[in-house]
Amino acid sequence: MDIYQAMRVFVRVVETGSFTAAAQALGYSTAQTSRLLSELESSLQARLLQRSTRRLALTEVGARYLERCRLILGEIEDANAEAGGAHLIPRGHLRVQSTTGIGIQLLAPLAARYAELYPQVDVDLTLSQRQPDLLEEGHDVVITLSANLPDSEMIGQQLGSIFSVISAAPSYLESHGTPKTPEDLNQHRCLHLVDPLFTDSWTFRDGQGEQSIRPGSVFQVNVAEAMAQAAEAGLGVCLLPDYVAVGSYQRGALVRLLPQYRLHEKSIYALYPSRRFLDAKVKTWVEFLKQEIPKVLDKHQAIVDDPEHWA
Repeated sequence: MDIYQAMRVFVRVVETGSFTAAAQALGYSTAQTSRLLSELESSLQARLLQRSTRRLALTEVGARYLERCRLILGEIEDANAEAGGAHLIPRGHLRVQSTTGIGIQLLAPLAARYAELYPQVDVDLTLSQRQPDLLEEGHDVVITLSANLPDSEMIGQQLGSIFSVISAAPSYLESHGTPKTPEDLNQHRCLHLVDPLFTDSWTFRDGQGEQSIRPGSVFQVNVAEAMAQAAEAGLGVCLLPDYVAVGSYQRGALVRLLPQYRLHEKSIYALYPSRRFLDAKVKTWVEFLKQEIPKVLDKHQAIVDDPEHWA
């Protein structure tokens, strides 16, 4: 017995007052309708309707069961309507995971603007230094950095590109001098950002080839924002993603060194499970980021490329 269909039959028989009318409304035969109701009563071991040749009457049990059936069927209809329209109307709980720096510097400010556009969507932003399992951990969208599109069964949309810049505080340079070449960095305190998304070495490439510098152990940290603060305090030379360095440059707390080099160039990707029946909140979030993140990155790159912020 299909309990859902049996409940529908029961409610419709009561509402129409006859098996024949209920059968016509539901697209069943009268015999099917009668059999479903009988099977329901047998399953419940309770009589729901008193039947006579002239009329149908609810039993006391049937009256109570009718109210429960109406509530249950109403919830099912609402759930079906919501799921069926999920690809049309952005609403519900949007679970986003991001690398820490991208989340702090880019996504958090943009989430406020997205919320204004789509007030029925609640954004849950989780920040982490590692790449999660999208399906196992229940995220709708993952924002990550990679030199190439991640090897994944997920759909990937490129949102923009970033690079890292050599930076130091003016106070540090006054005391230790300003490096003019990558080789000069061997004579400086180079701070170490421990991040699985970036290599440990600072690799400088130009027309003459490449040269790598390994930062020392005088200071190391796994969050770029903390690295920026240490460098601002004059601890040494650091390598920062441009989206982190830009705020320090604007305040004059750091300046850019060796501006002819861009290190650790990577793309920002949005990953999500499937294009088919894509939830509207996921689609609008990704499209919003594709539109807005390049604008923000262009502003950032204009600042770090401005000679006003160079040593």
